[in-house]
Amino acid sequence: MSSYKSVNPATGKTVQEFHSATDADIESTLQRSHAAFASWRATEVTERSRILTKVAALYSERKEELAAIITLEMGKPVREAQGEVELVASIYSYYATQGPRFMEDEELDAVGGGEAVIRTEPIGSLVGIMPWNYPYYQVARFAAPNLMLGNTVLLKHAENCPQSALAIEQIFKDAGLPEDAYINIFASKEQIADMIADPRIQGVSLTGSERAGSAVGEIAGRNLKRYVLELGGSDPFIVLDSDDMDSTVKAAVAGRMGNAGQACTASKRFIVQEDYYQEFVEKFTARAAALQPGDPSDPATRMGPLSSQSAADGLGEQIDDAVAKGATVHTGGGKVDGPGSYFTPTVLTGVTPDMRAYSEELFGPAAVIYKVANADEAVDLANASPFGLGGSVFSASADKAKEVASRLDTGMVWINSVTGTQADLPFGGVKRSGVGRELAKFGMNEFANKKLIRLPAARPARPAS
Repeated sequence: MSSYKSVNPATGKTVQEFHSATDADIESTLQRSHAAFASWRATEVTERSRILTKVAALYSERKEELAAIITLEMGKPVREAQGEVELVASIYSYYATQGPRFMEDEELDAVGGGEAVIRTEPIGSLVGIMPWNYPYYQVARFAAPNLMLGNTVLLKHAENCPQSALAIEQIFKDAGLPEDAYINIFASKEQIADMIADPRIQGVSLTGSERAGSAVGEIAGRNLKRYVLELGGSDPFIVLDSDDMDSTVKAAVAGRMGNAGQACTASKRFIVQEDYYQEFVEKFTARAAALQPGDPSDPATRMGPLSSQSAADGLGEQIDDAVAKGATVHTGGGKVDGPGSYFTPTVLTGVTPDMRAYSEELFGPAAVIYKVANADEAVDLANASPFGLGGSVFSASADKAKEVASRLDTGMVWINSVTGTQADLPFGGVKRSGVGRELAKFGMNEFANKKLIRLPAARPARPAS
């Protein structure tokens, strides 16, 4: 039986199953992708740009159809799903227009004169391994810059998003991308490991768990392949002070509960200075308790189910562990009775280092709130995490917030805003949150050959003897 299947998390019912790739299928895709690289890299940049522009247009045209697919497969509320499709269209459009500029030759002022140029070139076939929580966006971050650059892509999507994966592949075909420049593969973990090791593959990008990232990084390193890893996060949301606590809490709840809390960059640890702590906890709890999980296909729904029953069970175990060791639940705390993988919005305080919720990522609608005495204590607590993806700092003083932001061990910090994303801003973290950057010009350089072309200055001719 295939492991690739659409299971509606709102009902728990299997909708459709898909055939997994055979080893012969994998060999064929490797051959085809490798062969396609020679012609795709030679395709004029203007033609690549035209195709990506068409890809962006097709995402916009098919917004409702595409949104319905991810609502079905992973439970994203339809309004959020449509927003994801719009973001994806902006990413392909961005690289279609800005990509050519990123690939222009860079002249160096070399000592000794002459000419020295850095040329940005593609490196070959790449493997992408993508997760279920943002089925279109995660792929776009990887595929858009690399297809614009001239690399070819083999994409393994999450096993619970097969229809999303096929929809992505179909858009590329309909936009006129050469057939083998982007190939969807329903591969197993073992097959992916073999592909990464194959000499025809030049790099791999994974967005996923720490465990998956460690495995992929080990295989890639052993075989001297480039890799980008975007892994977990436990982003701090620091409240130094507030002259509008209602707005601060509104942002905090949105940052934690969007996509049912299933985002690497979701605000997960709320670190509040003691003068504002009690008000923050009360208002946050009231807003969280008012959220009612519902049918994700209903436009009025603001929170859908978690992606699977196993995801809901795992989050429940983390919360139960905290409660058993003395944490306080202010609202929520467990699964919703009935069909589907629904989970109640949860607020915890009193979480201590001996609890799983202190050091593990809570991938669902569960917030942990801490009280600190001052900014130094807030920074120490924020940095006392194995993760370092994003973070937020809120204060009526932008200068005070920026000073604290400069001390956080994260790849991204947003001031008076939850961590966001857009095509022209780099995305990535430090520590156990990953390696490398995506989006902006940085996303195009991870799998590029920055080739030096050098023409030394001519030496003076020696006089005839």
